[in-house]
Amino acid sequence: MFDFIKNIFAKNSVDFKELMKNGAQIIDVRTPSEFSNGSIKNSKNIPLQKLAAEMKKLDLKKPIITCCASGMRSASAKSMLKQNGFEAYNGGGWSSLQNKLK
Repeated sequence: MFDFIKNIFAKNSVDFKELMKNGAQIIDVRTPSEFSNGSIKNSKNIPLQKLAAEMKKLDLKKPIITCCASGMRSASAKSMLKQNGFEAYNGGGWSSLQNKLK
């Protein structure tokens, strides 16, 4: 019974490690000052308010994982990216995402 329940929930979760193995890009949508106080190695800082203008510089063929401080801005960024044809996932808060990638 437990495995059945576990499998139901597992299908709804995103395997961020697997996405990274498949070449995912991490886009941190916090402000530059927030980003300078800590970030995930090799992540790219594109503040949410600049994302629309910077989108053309992103690789459409690679999945994108968005992150921010709490998951709110990254959820907005994920929606914007998906609307523009990107495969995008909300990684939530950057420190939480960093732990999921270990």
